[in-house]
Amino acid sequence: MNLRITSLLLWALSALTFQAQAQPSEQDIQNGKTKSQVCAACHGADGNSSHGEFPNLAGQSWRYIYVQLKDYKEGRRNHAVMTAMASPLSRQDMIDIGNFFAAQKAKPSAFKADETKIALGRAKANETLCAMCHLGGFAGQNEIPRVAGQQYEYIVKQMTDFKARTRTNDAGNMTSVAQTLSEKDIENLAHYITSLR
Repeated sequence: MNLRITSLLLWALSALTFQAQAQPSEQDIQNGKTKSQVCAACHGADGNSSHGEFPNLAGQSWRYIYVQLKDYKEGRRNHAVMTAMASPLSRQDMIDIGNFFAAQKAKPSAFKADETKIALGRAKANETLCAMCHLGGFAGQNEIPRVAGQQYEYIVKQMTDFKARTRTNDAGNMTSVAQTLSEKDIENLAHYITSLR
């Protein structure tokens, strides 16, 4: 078994071993809604962004949102606005915000994906074993994001950043996979992933 597959398997296994959080209460979700009001300008009030450069957060796992906010706060992920937004948040704030967005329903992307590029992207996703971590339907799990229906521009930017190693808060898995992708591969994958519901 090659090193990349072994690494992906170990990373997926470690993601599954995180202790599951108890079902959030309605109060936890309401607390998150209150704390996430400032997020609405970029991510939408319900976590469905209308701007291609800002990711949808609706339907994302609470754990993934928590880890990303923590990474922004602690400097493991760089974005001037998000670092400033995450800086004052407590651990509980991050969990509450994650619970709120996790409870929201993700809406389909308005991006008009090209059918030929979707087919090429699907083939590349199968070749690179994307579903091993992101699961069937690209629904994500724990610290691995739901990418189905995500904003096209955001997907392209993140994969490009992983390839350029300007984003590295991924335990090396996406960075490793992205090294094998051409610009066309990234474009095709983004068409495919954005088209998923």
